[in-house]
Amino acid sequence: MIKVTILLCETLSLFELGCATELFALPRPEFKDWYQTKTVTLGRQTLQGLGNTVFQCPAVEQLPATDLLVIPSFPVDVERIDPLLASEVRRHYDQGGRIISFCSGSFLLAALGLLNQRTAITHWRYAEQFKQRFPHITYRDDSLYWYDGRIGCSAGSAAAIDLGIAVIRDDFGYEYANAVARRLVLPAHRDGGQSQFVQKPLAPVNAALAKILDWAVKHSGSGLTVEQMAAKANMTRRTLDRHFIRHFNMTPHQWLCERKLEVARQLLETTHLSVEQIAGRAGFDNAVTLRHNFNKYLSVSPTKYRQTFQSSQQLV
Repeated sequence: MIKVTILLCETLSLFELGCATELFALPRPEFKDWYQTKTVTLGRQTLQGLGNTVFQCPAVEQLPATDLLVIPSFPVDVERIDPLLASEVRRHYDQGGRIISFCSGSFLLAALGLLNQRTAITHWRYAEQFKQRFPHITYRDDSLYWYDGRIGCSAGSAAAIDLGIAVIRDDFGYEYANAVARRLVLPAHRDGGQSQFVQKPLAPVNAALAKILDWAVKHSGSGLTVEQMAAKANMTRRTLDRHFIRHFNMTPHQWLCERKLEVARQLLETTHLSVEQIAGRAGFDNAVTLRHNFNKYLSVSPTKYRQTFQSSQQLV
């Protein structure tokens, strides 16, 4: 069982705290294995939240033994880190523990030197403040989150959920991560390499395009092509391309390939099917095409992916 500690620091951001609780502390009896999570503060039991709220949780002088430390938020204007907080977070890391932060929590990781020679991300509204205060740290403006298996940080709000789902996927695999996403009523998980879209929000998806997306998801495993999608939508290929780039910042070919890869990933994790069989079920022409797309989009071979994520409990 993986032990998680959610660490509350000073003034709380309620949304990010809710994300951490929903992702890691909510009981999930439908899973054979899951996280064992504690929520604590260091030194003081009562903390202020936004909107004139007050929170109480167990106060400790030392972090409990934990595999993953989650920092939902941290005040961006605090430059002098409490010595107890600093020593306990560093002790956890030095003992091999993982740490992820949501939104402004990256300011704490940066102040403690844990993002040196790593990539940093925070909410776009704090980006300039972060870069001015920590000019030696590589900052990414074009990503939702970043996670290297030891340290992770995310942009604000919903990107915290994306990072959390990525961690769950690493810990338990595709099916667990998707089940959590479904319970959160989320669409397909976004990878970290997407822009925060600060100045150019996505245009609303019209009803006709929404219908073709639903249809394509249901038929992506039957060798579906972009030309068939365009015909179903009563559009030319060029018009469909334009709609996809406008709404999703990708071509329909890229979108369709991602859907097929999702099917392939699930089958690799949960079945004994050969790579050739999985290629056919996922809608790829053959195993060679499947391997090419795995390496192109996931930087790993299907066989290596299966070795990493497949568990005997999930096999059918």
